[in-house]
Amino acid sequence: MKKALVLMLSAAMMFSAVPAFAGEEDVPEGLQQDLVVLFTSDVHCGVDQNFGLASIEQIREAYEEAGNYTLLVDDGDFIQGEPLGTMTKGESLIDLMNATGYDIAIPGNHDFDYGMDTFLELTEKADFPYISCNFNKEGELIFDPYVIKEFDGVKFAFVGITTPHTLTTSTPKFFQDENGQFIYGFFQDNTGDLLVSKVQEAVDAARAEGAEYVIAMCHLGNEEIAHPYCYDDIITKTNGIDVLLDGHSHDTDQVVVKNKDGEDVIRSACGTKLACIGTVTFSTDGTISNNLLSWTLPMSAPTIYNIDNSVSAAVEAETADLNKALSEVVGKTQADLTIFDPAAVDDNGQPIRIVRRTETNLGDLCADAVRSACDTDIAIVNGGGIRVSVPAGDITRNDLLKVQPFNNAICVMELTGQQILDALEWGARAVPEENGGFLQVSGLTYEIHTYIDSSCTQDEDGIWTGIDGEYRVKNVMVGDEPLDLEKTYRVAGTNYVFLNQGDGYNMFNDSDLVEEDIVLDNQALIDYVIEDLGGVIGEEYADPYGQGRIVAVEEAPDKEENG
Repeated sequence: MKKALVLMLSAAMMFSAVPAFAGEEDVPEGLQQDLVVLFTSDVHCGVDQNFGLASIEQIREAYEEAGNYTLLVDDGDFIQGEPLGTMTKGESLIDLMNATGYDIAIPGNHDFDYGMDTFLELTEKADFPYISCNFNKEGELIFDPYVIKEFDGVKFAFVGITTPHTLTTSTPKFFQDENGQFIYGFFQDNTGDLLVSKVQEAVDAARAEGAEYVIAMCHLGNEEIAHPYCYDDIITKTNGIDVLLDGHSHDTDQVVVKNKDGEDVIRSACGTKLACIGTVTFSTDGTISNNLLSWTLPMSAPTIYNIDNSVSAAVEAETADLNKALSEVVGKTQADLTIFDPAAVDDNGQPIRIVRRTETNLGDLCADAVRSACDTDIAIVNGGGIRVSVPAGDITRNDLLKVQPFNNAICVMELTGQQILDALEWGARAVPEENGGFLQVSGLTYEIHTYIDSSCTQDEDGIWTGIDGEYRVKNVMVGDEPLDLEKTYRVAGTNYVFLNQGDGYNMFNDSDLVEEDIVLDNQALIDYVIEDLGGVIGEEYADPYGQGRIVAVEEAPDKEENG
């Protein structure tokens, strides 16, 4: 079985072939065996999906038996994203990371979603260090900025970096004191220069400690909205980093970027849900190469290869009872409900996510469920909270819980038309690029005139502060009537957006909270499918691009009206 798995992995490698393993000749000085760093990112509780954690143990053993040193690291967002995480508040995931033998991890933005105290308790439970050169409380680092691993006297430094956008893409109140003041942060500012300085400081300290190689472990991403904290912002403004391992944007891009001294730095990312595993090989001859192992089959590797090891046993123990409870069929859908473009794929054959930039049928369904649960004029749902697609056929309770895994509570507020327009504008600011705060809607329609640059303003924490220019959102209709900027509407949404400044929404602070904690968003989705739709999601949700509620206008009409 192990031989078959190794052959499968060879066929799955992308970007470049694995470098030749070191020979048997002794190397008098320096690294005597190649070091292979295996890395994961944005696992989001997908421990038994695609490659699965059990395969990682097999892969690591295969590299070691071929004469390599190995390390296994994670670039964040491991402990949240599915019911296994939600129902154990991440504890089961830390147990499984321990069982798999992770050596180092960094915090991703969603690792904080169970609250600060819970996250810090989980890091104490981990058998491996969490590192970050920028996660701090009132200026003092919470974790060590880097850790050094040594092989044959050669020191490899791993520096942790977490996006400052965590303050708004997790729940802002988790980073605040009882007076609403931010006491935890990520050395954020409007330019990104403060973060760069902290990264350079950590890299320089690691080099001074004798590190021959520096690997940046990052949760930064490649999205346009990630600036000024995008991976290339870090590489181009620093020196001393050899490789940057990235996460957050769920991409699989493998690129080489020049640092501020004109030297090449490898940037490698490995997607999400263990669909890919990244590798970086440090060879005895001093060369560095990166590869991507990619799994594209519908069944997971542990299932196909019947992998039976200590990790597969741990995964089964953690998931057995939960899976039984969640396997209840609650309905069926006649069409695929999607967060992805139904046709396009990226250069690595991976699907392209669109729920954070345009309407989808699953976005419509989730927004309709929230509106139905509260019987309001309008409902808004942030696209970043809609995490997985649902294939046509029977739907289990687990399928719907995984769609919205954050357990956000629904509430109702009375908002003016102006506040609604501001919210839509803020959500649309990055289109055609991704933005987790992009709003899927029910009860209204709107256009995004993408030829108009966004004029949204924000503070150094990424919180909305206003609109300084022309609105790109126009022709907003509530039902059959134009949005009245002076009128008050009942709007349903989540506490994450309305109350906790999630995704930087800050235009609702002075509004009347009509009802709070009505129901969790994923339970509202289950109830809507069972009760409102009679268990059948039919033709009204058949179009993967939705029902025409959100329309992108790419060129200026001859005549247009603000709306």
